Amino acid sequence: MSTETVTITAIGAEGDGIARTGQGPVFIPFTLPGEEVAIARVKNQGTAMSWSKLSDDRVAPSCRHFGPEGAGGTCGGCSLQHWADLPYQSFKRDLVVSALAARRIEADVAPLVACSAGARRRVTFSARLTEKGLVLGYMQAGSHHIVTIEDCPIASPAIIGRLAGIRRIATALATGSEPFRITVLATKSGLDLDFLDLRKPDARKQQAAVDLAIQEKGIARISLGSEVLVEPQKPELDFGGIAVIVPPGAFVQASEHAEAVMAELVGAHLGKAKRIADLFSGCGTFALRLARKSAVHAVEFDAPALAALDQAARRAQGLKPVSVERRDLFRRPLQPMDLKQIDAVVFDPPRAGAEAQAQELARSKVARIAAVSCNPVTLARDLEILIAGGYKLKSVTPIDQFLWSGHVEAVALLER
Repeated sequence: MSTETVTITAIGAEGDGIARTGQGPVFIPFTLPGEEVAIARVKNQGTAMSWSKLSDDRVAPSCRHFGPEGAGGTCGGCSLQHWADLPYQSFKRDLVVSALAARRIEADVAPLVACSAGARRRVTFSARLTEKGLVLGYMQAGSHHIVTIEDCPIASPAIIGRLAGIRRIATALATGSEPFRITVLATKSGLDLDFLDLRKPDARKQQAAVDLAIQEKGIARISLGSEVLVEPQKPELDFGGIAVIVPPGAFVQASEHAEAVMAELVGAHLGKAKRIADLFSGCGTFALRLARKSAVHAVEFDAPALAALDQAARRAQGLKPVSVERRDLFRRPLQPMDLKQIDAVVFDPPRAGAEAQAQELARSKVARIAAVSCNPVTLARDLEILIAGGYKLKSVTPIDQFLWSGHVEAVALLER
């Protein structure tokens, strides 16, 4: 380990400050451009020891668990709470601009759509049972240490207001000292708790958790992976006025506000199409909204998510026809022949993107496409494929769904 003083010149994609040195870039958390910092360095990773110059854009963080002085250790959930709004928002937008520029894509990139604190309806906690009791919080960045939290400014008040109840249920279920995760989703009917990486508790522990779920207010369901332990209420989300009962561990957009913005952009672009394909459809975030005006064919590999979408469509009134297809779009993307009767497509893949499907779309005659992504790099790659196939990129809108992190959502709209 060596100690040296460096000047921060930029913020990296993960939210760390970057110092350029003769040995290459060094990444230092909790620093900002223009700051002069004494660091302890191991290879290309630095730890800030003291500052000789602070940025004018530095602000007080919103959370006591943030930063090198965080209470109980540095929470790994956020990386940019110390940055003023304007430069922070410019950085988030530039993540998309830079990814497109790297592919030589010229685009009209809109200003960043901001999301407020307390908007995250889905978070994942880490937990471990110790001799002193249960530790519950977030993993410290770059370590296996769990930072216990008492509050969290990004999470919904519906989640933070029930932290004590979540701890009681986790304590009842915990076995051994190995860490485990709890994915918490705030639904209209209460919290949906999904325990992952947890050694299966015995019947006595399971019954204790069931009793607590019934006693605690606001718990809709407890699951151990895909296995439902207890379900006092059906966990229900609202997709544009259509009720969807989500399966355990289902992917949904992290922020309800971000979801609404994305759906509005997609709907405005595709809304006049007679028949739409929703690829990587999940539980129906876009499909069910689009079905108010258009026939929709939803394609998804996750069988429980697809079943939830199908059941919601069958229960809803006034929708156009909704068909579903279980299909691995990474291995078996829809071909131009499959898309022959399709007027428009929306796709929202995982972070790996939709390269194989984009190649087939580029060969199709689909008139309009909406591409949704949480990874600007793979989005730019997929857009490059579509543009080379004859599509024109009309606009790209970045959305700050992942507040104070190095991640950003984006919606790109294309026409043939």
